[in-house]
Amino acid sequence: MAIVGCLSLAVELRAGAGGDDLVSFIRDSLCHLTSARPTAVNMGRAARELMEFTENESMEKNTEQLRDSVIGWIEEMLERDVNDNKKIGNYGAQHILSGVPRDSVTILTHCNTGSLATAGYGTALGVVRSLHTLGRLKRLYCTETRPYNQGSRLTAYEAVAEGFPATLITDSMAALAMREKGITAVVVGADRVVANGDTANKVGTYQLAIAAKHHGVPFYVAAPSTSCDLSLESGRDIVIEERPAEELTSINGVPVAAPGIEVWNPAFDVTPHQLITGGIITELGVFLPSELQAALTGRLTAL
Repeated sequence: MAIVGCLSLAVELRAGAGGDDLVSFIRDSLCHLTSARPTAVNMGRAARELMEFTENESMEKNTEQLRDSVIGWIEEMLERDVNDNKKIGNYGAQHILSGVPRDSVTILTHCNTGSLATAGYGTALGVVRSLHTLGRLKRLYCTETRPYNQGSRLTAYEAVAEGFPATLITDSMAALAMREKGITAVVVGADRVVANGDTANKVGTYQLAIAAKHHGVPFYVAAPSTSCDLSLESGRDIVIEERPAEELTSINGVPVAAPGIEVWNPAFDVTPHQLITGGIITELGVFLPSELQAALTGRLTAL
């Protein structure tokens, strides 16, 4: 999420946005990005780091030099993100395959965590990509991810474009798929992972974890360490973004629900760490929720 937001800023800067008051423009843009997605911790972390860099550079450089420096910082961030995603993909694939040394595997995922949501490789979908490269992916099942349909609009598109053997299912089919389709593991992304391992991700993730636990299917979270927030002790402290009612009551602008019906539309839910049975896959390795805080302490910049 952070790289997408920062790249959008880089595009504006390349086009000359900000004029002579570049520092204020960058500050306002970063505030807008972080306020739009309060649940995603890596956006806030990247915004703070970029703002600090911008302010320091502005003391020594003119406007055009500063513009080039900020764009360069974002390009370096892009390169780091690709490398970290590849590590996540490889660590996750090897960890999953360690439990099935000979067979190909079937993965179920939720929402979109691929090249359209990251720098080009993916987190949870990066694990799928690595399994496919190794020739060990039997099939990917992706949920449509209501109400915004990131699974059917984005993940299904990427799967077809990459040549993954893939099947699209509705969110309500996930438990049945675990029972009937031989799901090896559930792998999802994360917008925020807190100190005890509780994880905020796209709404619907929590119920997938419950179903996976019931069916004995390992449940993994794949996320860069920058999506981990050790300042929060549990998921109860995570701010959950809520989305407009129209996402549920209309499709492509056409009303499909009874006028006047009340709507609750949280964009994310929190999966308790006890349900993350496979592990949390980061660019540093795969950790049980109980191991995460010790593994990351001292490695993350403060929020």
